[in-house]
Amino acid sequence: MFNWLFVRREGGTFVLRIEDTDAERSLSDAEEAILSGLTWLGMEPDEGPYRQSERGERYREITEQLWAAGELYACDCTRDDVLARNRDNPTPGYDGHCRDRGLARTDRTALRFRTPREGTTVIHDLIRGDVEFPHDAMEDFVCVKSNGQPLFVLANAVDDRDTAISHVIRGEDLLPTTPKGVLVWRALDAKDEVPIPVFAHLPMLVNAQRKKLSKRRDPVAVESFRDQGYLAEAFRNYLGLLGWSPAGDREKVDIETMVREFRLEDVHHAPAFFDVKKLNHLNKEYIRDLSPAQFEAATRPWVEPSDDGVAWSPSGSAVPWPPDRFDRARFSAIAPVVQERAGLLGDVPLMVDFLFLAEPHVDEKSWAKVAGDPLSAEILTKATALYGDCEWSRDVLHEITLSIAESVGRGLSKAQDPIRVAITGRSVGPPLFESLEVLGRTEVLARLGNALDRLEAT
Repeated sequence: MFNWLFVRREGGTFVLRIEDTDAERSLSDAEEAILSGLTWLGMEPDEGPYRQSERGERYREITEQLWAAGELYACDCTRDDVLARNRDNPTPGYDGHCRDRGLARTDRTALRFRTPREGTTVIHDLIRGDVEFPHDAMEDFVCVKSNGQPLFVLANAVDDRDTAISHVIRGEDLLPTTPKGVLVWRALDAKDEVPIPVFAHLPMLVNAQRKKLSKRRDPVAVESFRDQGYLAEAFRNYLGLLGWSPAGDREKVDIETMVREFRLEDVHHAPAFFDVKKLNHLNKEYIRDLSPAQFEAATRPWVEPSDDGVAWSPSGSAVPWPPDRFDRARFSAIAPVVQERAGLLGDVPLMVDFLFLAEPHVDEKSWAKVAGDPLSAEILTKATALYGDCEWSRDVLHEITLSIAESVGRGLSKAQDPIRVAITGRSVGPPLFESLEVLGRTEVLARLGNALDRLEAT
């Protein structure tokens, strides 16, 4: 997100690179998730995707160049070997055991970079200032595995040089690898003919326990938020606030404002809390701001089924009613009041399913309260009688139900509960009188009768 904001503000080129040199960990569906997520958010790359898995020959060429220059050496140490030699070492890590052994390259040797023994590499970071890395605290790091696969540091340095990357904007967890990449860069360009990129290391995202977000523990997949029914505009807005804020500490800002005001120098150092509750609140505001036509269009993927009953929502989920029961006019009629209450587009099907089912799905906890209320039968009986020949409008239905409440000595909100459960199957949902009006007299009376029969049977 910050890469994209920076590029759009500066008029640069947004490059997507797929770092998939590790074939065992690279999955085609993971790449598809990245591409579809960027498309959903309106952040399509200007170039790419460039896949590192397709650049093996280039990495081999660079490996040979570094080997010939003496920048790499062969190492046959296993992880256990390194650990055994460093049991009593206060600064564990690779100890340079193979640095001067002169081993030949085989299918059992990795290639390590010959890190300078003296001096310091300084990373000029736009967010964190100058960060110094003394060479005597850096180990000789692996650039190429024994199977010939280049690792992150080598592949990225080569790609950054070949594609003239000007700025590298990434998480602060990668800051310790940055001096390694700079050392490789300088080994490839002793004359400094290709400028080293400008670096900006962003604060990490943390969960409610202030632990780094983890894909194993936390909801971090963009497509999962899309499939739940978050609006792309709301989600993009929220992402932009994770570690940065526009002037005046505003939270709800359009994308044009974010692009205009974004500065890497204004990004905070502290970790950013990914607050799902705050995201939900922002998403609800964005939903309410939609015009009626926009809301219907945005919701249609979740409510309008195909012939096989599957909505064309991003998740491909099935709607809970038969295809032939869906009535677009009914949905349009109830949509304004649903819009006021929906926090997610994915909430909408369960808010309106009673309109498109022959019988509502009854929530058993809600029904248990109705069955345990000694006034439920009286309320439902009176509603059946009075709804039978009245003017069928929300205002009249409201007045009639208010008179029923008064006749049984209750407030309106509590008196309407048995009616709501009889009609919608739940004790919560869209406003009752709008729901009654849209559902229509015939179905309302039938459901009231069914509820009375069920009460009598219990």
